[in-house]
Amino acid sequence: MTTRHTPPPDPSAGSWGKTACILCECNCGLEVLVKDRELVKIRGDKDHPGSAGYTCEKPLRLDKYQNGAHRIDTPMRRRPDGTYEAIDWDTALDEIAAKLANIKARHGGDTIFFYGGGGQGNHLGGAYGRALFHAVGAQYMSSALAQEKTGEGWVDSLLYGNHTTGDFENTEVAVFIGKNPWQSHGVARARPVLREISRDPTRTMIVIDPRRSETAEIADIHLQVKPGTDAWCVSALAATITQEGLTNNPWLDEHTTGADDVIAQLNDIDIEDYSRRCGVPEELIRIAARRIATAESAAVYEDLGVQMSPNSTLVSYLNKMLWMLTGNFAKPGGMHIHSWMFPIMGRWHPIPTDEPIRAKALRRLVGTAAMQSGATPLRKAVAAASRIRITRTVAAATSDAALTAFFPAVAVPVARHIANVLSVADGPATTPVTQARIFSGHIPCNSITEEILTDHPRRFRAMWIDSSNPVHSLSQSQRFREAMAELELSVVVDVAMTETARCASYVLPASSQFEKYEAALFTLHFPHNAFQLRAPLMKPLAGTRPEPEIYAGIIDRLGVVDGTLIADLTAAAQVSRGAFALAFFSAIKNRPQLAGLVPYLLYRTLGTTLPEGQQSAALIWGLAHLCAIAQPDGVARAGYKASGFGQGEALFEDILARKEGVTFTDDRYEDAWKYIQHPDGKIHIAIPELLAELDRIDRVEPSYTSDEFPFVMSVGERRSFTANVIIRNPEWRRRDAEGALRISTADAEELGIGNGAQVRVTTESGSAQTVAEVFDGMQRGHISLPNGFGVRYPDGQGGESETGVAPNNLTSLSRRDRFFGTPWHKTCQHVSRWFK
Repeated sequence: MTTRHTPPPDPSAGSWGKTACILCECNCGLEVLVKDRELVKIRGDKDHPGSAGYTCEKPLRLDKYQNGAHRIDTPMRRRPDGTYEAIDWDTALDEIAAKLANIKARHGGDTIFFYGGGGQGNHLGGAYGRALFHAVGAQYMSSALAQEKTGEGWVDSLLYGNHTTGDFENTEVAVFIGKNPWQSHGVARARPVLREISRDPTRTMIVIDPRRSETAEIADIHLQVKPGTDAWCVSALAATITQEGLTNNPWLDEHTTGADDVIAQLNDIDIEDYSRRCGVPEELIRIAARRIATAESAAVYEDLGVQMSPNSTLVSYLNKMLWMLTGNFAKPGGMHIHSWMFPIMGRWHPIPTDEPIRAKALRRLVGTAAMQSGATPLRKAVAAASRIRITRTVAAATSDAALTAFFPAVAVPVARHIANVLSVADGPATTPVTQARIFSGHIPCNSITEEILTDHPRRFRAMWIDSSNPVHSLSQSQRFREAMAELELSVVVDVAMTETARCASYVLPASSQFEKYEAALFTLHFPHNAFQLRAPLMKPLAGTRPEPEIYAGIIDRLGVVDGTLIADLTAAAQVSRGAFALAFFSAIKNRPQLAGLVPYLLYRTLGTTLPEGQQSAALIWGLAHLCAIAQPDGVARAGYKASGFGQGEALFEDILARKEGVTFTDDRYEDAWKYIQHPDGKIHIAIPELLAELDRIDRVEPSYTSDEFPFVMSVGERRSFTANVIIRNPEWRRRDAEGALRISTADAEELGIGNGAQVRVTTESGSAQTVAEVFDGMQRGHISLPNGFGVRYPDGQGGESETGVAPNNLTSLSRRDRFFGTPWHKTCQHVSRWFK
């Protein structure tokens, strides 16, 4: 009998590894064939608990991000003449730390501003950056979230406490407002789900969008509003529900407060007039509203199309009326507040376990007292025990017993303090110069330059920018360049010499997202929520460093943490993770000011005891425990059934072991009620400030054009081959290589413009030349540019090329939302004219 032998794998063929897409918040799981540092083949990962093998076409060309002439591999320092010189890492970190300390000493840490923190998939580095934020005493930060989500986040916080998500896989009626999920996704397995809804005669898809987008093409009802008039359209939908008696009154009586005030105001709306203002036939609005109200379930998704348009905060409020007035919450196919691994916006919210904690008050009293008074002796004792095997064993057993006795009772208050500090939940309410509103620690992006270009004594003096490109992505790019030039210090951490990096004092080269442990905190799903810690596919590019090491190096030099504490906690971690937890949480309880430095402390202590290369995963240990403390029953239903400290440990171990990701909570539909943060457990549907705003727009006739500027332009349209500007190489695009300006057929015929014609678009802020595309999906008077263009890339001949239009050379800082300053990028950011 012949024995068949399987040949060993051929190293020259490369190796497959698991990771995730980094181009949108879905972060679909991927399998990648890596050979000689190249991403040779990319496919959806069928084992991923969220995407289950699905991916769109965009991540298939991620090698254009990973490899190419854009990568930088040495720290850079700006010379007085604006050019850059390469310097070594020690010089860079020494100089930056000294300058940060000097600015803090002269002006205060609150004048050091932080921007960014990870984009769509680089959140682990951003989380470690939060430790530097606290180490220098900073108070103000922002990110792309403040370009889009702060208005909605504020509305959510007042209504019920936190973010909601729709069950689109099961809903009868799906409503997309300013959202084109065919291209921008946001829904798990977006395209299969959209096809299923579209093909099912018992289900309905409703799209509100001025363009006939790919999603609108397959929708049952397309409410094609005039650009910028969404508030009147959505008001008319909600008013139809109230005026035709379609509200779910028993549900509203049981589960909400303030519904009568809302209904009374909506009943006063003239639906016929509002339909005229938004340009949608009244009967079509009524048909859509009736379909929503009479369905067994309805789910609503708003996105950048309205969040970056006029009246965006009001629209965020009004669109939620569509599901609140009809009782579509906490049910299959409805809307739900979801769990978080750690909230990227809003407050950390612990949900009590269904299993009562025996003698909770007494155990909390005793445990808290012991942590406060015995933190230092305990830490010293555990550290001493680490030196001898038998004492290590005894210390580990003693720690486990103490955690069993006290952890369930004391965990929530300790965890809440850490979470609130790291999320800046209790930070300033307004900015120091302009008094602009702040939500969840984020100042409005359109206010940043106003907080710098002034002689105000509290103006920002320094800026730290992490994995973001605000010069390119924020309104009126030239104004941001001017603001950066006025700063005493600016530092950019990135993989490329971006438009923002070219304005910075120092540029620090980061390892790519495939060269280090990384994660995304967009855990936005219900009832099953997933999280993936992505292992590196290759070693870091020589000369680059992962962000956690960069931040730790700066904090080391600032000297804000006693070295003895680091040594003691490291010794405790060498005893056991239980001993470490006891020493660590006791130290935080005893010295609350350390909470902001938790990522750094974990990296420098627990991280050193993890397997080689996994040091940055130490923060995941903390997040796993915060998650289990906040959502113990949901975590248990996901399979992590240990109690107390053991539950977070089991979750952490599984996250490390399962490269494809884990389901970390498994909720039931009725569990959505537990996530409501109001003490009465109800939705507080009336927001007086926004009801007043609804009254104000009743007296407004929307108009966004003039004789001089007769066109409305949207910038940032998502298309098949547009994505974040982290992919700088223009060769990744198979179509629409130049990012054409789309114009309606009627306008093109009137102006004698054909496909491929060169045109110049002029706004009140700037002018640019581009190629035209005649597109039937555009309305007359509405033109559109895509996102992701206008970045520089080496041309291989010693120079650089720039493809397409950088949209924010055309936008205006002054056109912004009345409440949270979100820019009018997507619709009516500015009025425009153009010439052949």
